[in-house]
Amino acid sequence: MGRSQSLPRGGGDPRFGPDADDTGCPILHVDMDAFFASVEVRRRPELRGRPVVVGGVGPRGVVSSASYEARQFGVRSAMPTARARALCPGAVYLPPDFGAYSEASRAVMRIFRDVTPLVEPLSLDEAFLDVAGARRLFGPPAAIAALIRRRVAEEQRLTCSVGVGPSKFVAKLGSTRAKPDGLLVVPADQVLEFLHPLPVSALWGVGERSADALRRLGLRTVRDLAEAPPGLLRRAVGEASATHLHELAWGRDPRGVSPEQVEKSIGAEVTFDTDVTDPVEIRRALLALADKAGTRLRAAGQVGRTVSLKVRFADFRTVSRSRTLAVPTDTAREMFDTAWALWGVLAPREPVRLVGVRMEGLAVAEETPQQLTLGAPERGWREAEAAADAAAARFGRSVIGPASLLGRRDKHRVEKPTRP
Repeated sequence: MGRSQSLPRGGGDPRFGPDADDTGCPILHVDMDAFFASVEVRRRPELRGRPVVVGGVGPRGVVSSASYEARQFGVRSAMPTARARALCPGAVYLPPDFGAYSEASRAVMRIFRDVTPLVEPLSLDEAFLDVAGARRLFGPPAAIAALIRRRVAEEQRLTCSVGVGPSKFVAKLGSTRAKPDGLLVVPADQVLEFLHPLPVSALWGVGERSADALRRLGLRTVRDLAEAPPGLLRRAVGEASATHLHELAWGRDPRGVSPEQVEKSIGAEVTFDTDVTDPVEIRRALLALADKAGTRLRAAGQVGRTVSLKVRFADFRTVSRSRTLAVPTDTAREMFDTAWALWGVLAPREPVRLVGVRMEGLAVAEETPQQLTLGAPERGWREAEAAADAAAARFGRSVIGPASLLGRRDKHRVEKPTRP
């Protein structure tokens, strides 16, 4: 189900409220409310009550998060920022600070793990929890959901919405319908009553095109889809999707919470306001992206083996190049050096619209042996960047900046990339 999915709130139906029967409902889906925007308002209290939009602020920017005050004007995530400005010119537009959002996310996830070790993060701002084993300590699932909401509000000064249900799919629908700042329980024996009146777009895997195809066949609600002949569904969405959607439409979702889930890659990318050909600007962008990716790697306690460079040209053609390192790393300096060398190999002459840097082949840092490179100092870039992380946590990332990755001699110099 997409992040922009909108469902009618369930507060008016007593069958699906915070006091509904939670027997057989061990799964919680916790979703932070307008997370990026809320973190910005938390550190800028003067913005409270005002429309706030977080995202790319340039002409090609995209909205990452919008406060509920901004959403009243029709602003939504993934919308072009230019469109958001047209809809809500009086909003406060802020560039994203992923370091601040990652820090807030870690604090929220710690609250979840205080309740149960069975936490499956989906992103910075949402997670599934299995609280079956926490009942003896904290009470029934609805009481645990209320406890989590209270702790997040008191300790982090943020709000979240929680869905409680017998499965991951139903719990996620519940949190969506509870937004903002709500709690909704879908009783195990009322799942079909909850699901079947919903639009088909509420089902996982139904995007705009699939929804249009289903509606053209007269399938507008989940009940319509559940009762449709299998052949009709297969013609609309294909064999695999038809089976998947039919199971969901009958409330069947056997997946459990998987706390071992690990990100496969960590990176960052930027879309330029205007197409770029200047290598100085490209180098500066790669430096900033490596800094962001390295910060996230260290915050996640991970290292990676493969650096990937992504380049999108003005005609939207996209190419990528990658290189596997001899030793896993989490330092932005090594990521930047490798990405810049890959840029030299690519040596594009066309205008560039977007560049990205990504670390792949991730592993837990504490479980990965570190090999000291011959001739390298015992204390080097990693220690310097860890110190920068600590300073940024105290004074803000803007105080440090990606220029700290450069040495004194090359801080003001941009040489052409050399082919390895």
